[in-house]
Amino acid sequence: MPSRLPLLAHAPIAARVLAAMAGTLALIVPGTAQELSAVEHSIKLELNALQKSEKGCRIAFVVKNATGKDIAKAAYEIALFTKEGLVDRLLVLDFQDLPNEKTKVRRFDLVDASCDEIGRVLINDASACEGEGIEPEDCIARLEATSRGAVTFGK
Repeated sequence: MPSRLPLLAHAPIAARVLAAMAGTLALIVPGTAQELSAVEHSIKLELNALQKSEKGCRIAFVVKNATGKDIAKAAYEIALFTKEGLVDRLLVLDFQDLPNEKTKVRRFDLVDASCDEIGRVLINDASACEGEGIEPEDCIARLEATSRGAVTFGK
């Protein structure tokens, strides 16, 4: 019966080879640990709907804070563009508090705006981003913007 001792004697070498291979693989495979961490620790903001309202146009967002920390206050300055690409207006939308791992729906009435004329919604900046352990730039740097409809949405 062959002894298992010679195989065990080479275990530290095998562990070093595997560690080196893993390090090399991390260099050549897209999606580093930092990139994956940034995606996991994001604020997911979806432009969900534009609906005609008595005041003009109601815009609805679905937002999920996945930063790992509660956000006490988040507000975004957005720019509305016409379908022709002209800036129609700049306004600040206050998303209020965003508890960690909580999904919320936020709706805003855009007074005297026509939903049919909105071609693009741009997140210009975060005008407020507050919370324990939250940096002022986190609300923009960690933002993932998506749109459910035909209106282009992003930063």
